[in-house]
Amino acid sequence: MKAIVATGYGAPDVLQLREVDKPQPKGNEVLVKVYASSATTADGMMRTGKPYFGRLMTGLTKPKHAIPGTGFAGIVETVGEKVRNFKPGDRVFGETTLGFSTNAEYFTIPENGVILPMPENMSYADGATFGDGHVTSLNFLKEIAKIKPGQSVLINGASGSLGTSAIQIAKFMGAEVTAVCSTRNVGLVKSLGADKVIDYTKKDFTKMSQTYDVVFDTIGKSSFSKNKNILSENGLYLSPVLKFSLLLQMMWTSAFSKRKAKFAATGLRSDEELQNLFVELIGLFKEGHLKTVLDRQYPLEKVAEAHTYIASGHKKGNVVIVVQP
Repeated sequence: MKAIVATGYGAPDVLQLREVDKPQPKGNEVLVKVYASSATTADGMMRTGKPYFGRLMTGLTKPKHAIPGTGFAGIVETVGEKVRNFKPGDRVFGETTLGFSTNAEYFTIPENGVILPMPENMSYADGATFGDGHVTSLNFLKEIAKIKPGQSVLINGASGSLGTSAIQIAKFMGAEVTAVCSTRNVGLVKSLGADKVIDYTKKDFTKMSQTYDVVFDTIGKSSFSKNKNILSENGLYLSPVLKFSLLLQMMWTSAFSKRKAKFAATGLRSDEELQNLFVELIGLFKEGHLKTVLDRQYPLEKVAEAHTYIASGHKKGNVVIVVQP
């Protein structure tokens, strides 16, 4: 089968299209024929192996799992003899988290992993990216920030994968949402429900007088120290981008400040917890409260090109890898 193989850590050109053996499902596993998979900012960080302490989980000198990609949508090809909840022909989607392997024509996943039936009106492109922006944003806004109706939330990087999801989820939870983006994306974030928009090319949101209960820095380009003056008395600065400086800020604010800095690795939550987040989001999707913003789609052989585009910092919403046209 065809798959993208990471030949080591480094620039996007370490991602090469190769012929590899088609995996065979074990007793409790499902073999998925991939129709679409994801390419994300997090994938780029794992490709480079930075920050370096992340290699303790992904591999010290090269990736433990040579085939990248975590999000997927496709059809069940075959199942192991112990599998009871899936059968060949089922449309499925989900996340492999640290198992990676979805930038390929086929991969296997345990039946009790993060794999779910796809709603009838969900496209493969939507399904493949569901576990990035939507799941991560719900984890941060509901599980960590515990947003309540009437609270004020600022979302930095509002036009990206996490940002476009966070706007919709925060609005559904009853928050007043301020979105930070560039001029060209103002219309997009307004269409998703943002109450206010700050164009970062014209204003520095960290120096404005408005305060917020939550600042969700989806792209990790700011910091707690820059944002503490716009946080309310018990405000939270949240970021999914792990930096050593953020770890220090978390420890310091945990002990000495009412205003807190917090980080969480959503992909490290248990499969059961991630499944629960998926189920909740599927409900929002079916009720029309959540849509996926798609930017570009690349064929499997151009995953390296997709990573180059994502690294440019101009992505709107999600990037999809089309495996089966």
